[in-house]
Amino acid sequence: MLTGGVTDTFTTPNGTTGATMKPNALFKWFLRQQARALKKPKRKAPKNGVGTLLLRTVGRKSGNALETPVAYWPQADGTWLVCASAAGAQRHPAWYFNLAASATATIWVGGEQVEVAAAELHGEERARAWELITRTAKGFLGYTKKTDRVLPVIRLTRR
Repeated sequence: MLTGGVTDTFTTPNGTTGATMKPNALFKWFLRQQARALKKPKRKAPKNGVGTLLLRTVGRKSGNALETPVAYWPQADGTWLVCASAAGAQRHPAWYFNLAASATATIWVGGEQVEVAAAELHGEERARAWELITRTAKGFLGYTKKTDRVLPVIRLTRR
C-alpha cells in the first residue's frame, strides 16, 4: 500500500525513468477550458470506446479540490476505467496518489456529476483492461516506451 492510503489496491510503484512534464501557462489554460466544457450537459457516446471525463480529487497534502480531465473507457457494467499514464512520465500523476489516499472522487461524464469509489486493477483484470485501452487508444502503448513503470488502471464505480 502507498503511504497514507486507505486501500491496499493502489500499490503500483513509480518508475525510475520516464518523460518529463512541465505544464506551461497555455497548457494549464487549455485544461481549465476543457474542465469547464466537460461539466456541461451532453449525451454523446465516447468515440471508438474512449472519451474524456473530468476527475475531481481532494489533494492528499493540500486538502484542496483538484480537477483533471482524463481519458476513460465506459464498461458494460456501468463502471469507468481510467489509466494513470501521465504521458509516460517517471511518476504517477498527482490524481493517482489522491485516489490512493481516499479511494473516492467525483467525476463529470456526459455532463452528469457522479460520486465514485476507485480501485486499482491488478493481475488478469488489469491485463484485460489494458488490452482494451491499447486497442482503442494506441497512444498509450507509446507511453510504456517512455517509462519503466507499470501504468496503473483504475476502475471507478458509482457510489
